[in-house]
Amino acid sequence: MQTIPESIDATQALLSSADYIADRELATTVFLALKMQRPLFLEGDAGVGKTEVAKALSGALGRELIRLQCYEGLDVSQAAYEWNVQRQLLAVRAREGALPEEVEATIYGPQYLIKRPLLRALESMTAASPVLLIDELDRADEPFEAYLLEVLSDFQLTIPELGTVRATTPPIVVITSNRTREIHDAIKRRCLYYWVDYPTLERELAIVRRKLPGVNERLSLQIVKFIQRLRREELFKLPGVAETIDWTRALTALDVLELSPQNIADTLGVLLKYQDDIAKLRTQIDSVLADASN
Repeated sequence: MQTIPESIDATQALLSSADYIADRELATTVFLALKMQRPLFLEGDAGVGKTEVAKALSGALGRELIRLQCYEGLDVSQAAYEWNVQRQLLAVRAREGALPEEVEATIYGPQYLIKRPLLRALESMTAASPVLLIDELDRADEPFEAYLLEVLSDFQLTIPELGTVRATTPPIVVITSNRTREIHDAIKRRCLYYWVDYPTLERELAIVRRKLPGVNERLSLQIVKFIQRLRREELFKLPGVAETIDWTRALTALDVLELSPQNIADTLGVLLKYQDDIAKLRTQIDSVLADASN
């Protein structure tokens, strides 16, 4: 198990050890979040590597990763805790004839509690605090953000029937958002914020080489140049780093050694995820490839 890094350079090296190539600005924000024990709020387009930061921290530090995947309709029962009603009913039947207050005191105990990600992260009994990933918060409803405020401010969670659960050691919290809607300022104020942008050509090439070390050097450079040029087009969804890696894998699986209009056209479904974008690029493959080659 690794200790928390003591410098920005050490943080950058830590992330690199988990195959995450971070620029210095991101490494600085991660370092401060770890040092100050503040949640880290990462915002950016889908596929730029926000979730991977939490995974890299978990892997490099040897901490458990507890993931809360957000979605529309997410509530306390799925995010924090819920009572095991079936077991409670069995306990009530077993104590038939007892006074109501005695039964109530019995059935609202920890043994009847189903722990969800937020409560698990706060109650973790491991030697080191876990990494809590609250992924794609923008997919959840706004009222859920209000519920998160107590967790993010004081690393605690209130269960009316039991009281307040406080973390002995605060978990490392990473929140991500694809910005499909704005997250309330009250959440952001409690976090250290960083916008994860598309990488430069040099960094994206380094990512491809790290993730796929056996790929032909010429091909990987052509792929990254093409995608960097493609991101200047007006597309509904620009390809992220995840698509760069997937496309590189696909072309390698097809034994491609050099990009051509034909093998690009054949694999557009790996690179782009919307038909309108695919149709638009089909008419521009030659020009985009030629421009990327210059």
